[in-house]
Amino acid sequence: MPIVPPGLKLDFLRRQVLMSRNVRGGILIDVAMGGLNHQIEHHLFPSMPQPNLRHAQPLVRRHCERQGVPYTEVGLWTSYGIVVDYLNHVGLRARGPFDCPLRSQLGR
Repeated sequence: MPIVPPGLKLDFLRRQVLMSRNVRGGILIDVAMGGLNHQIEHHLFPSMPQPNLRHAQPLVRRHCERQGVPYTEVGLWTSYGIVVDYLNHVGLRARGPFDCPLRSQLGR
């Protein structure tokens, strides 16, 4: 998922679809993840009941294709790998592993 610069304006569809990803799987994954594996559809239709997210997926995917918006769907382990990689990337950008920003503000 891309990081959007503060000044970049995205329409609702692009913001929701580009900032989310679905985790592919069957009914077992749906139950285990409580429907959160359909993040794209959930972000587009937050009040839609969880069982209907699966039915909306093909419609949303086709609409994204027509609009030229990349629709991301990965497997469970790939999704976990993306999250771990992102957290490592963000964590390693810090000044030092033991530097605390509050410490410098307090003058200690």
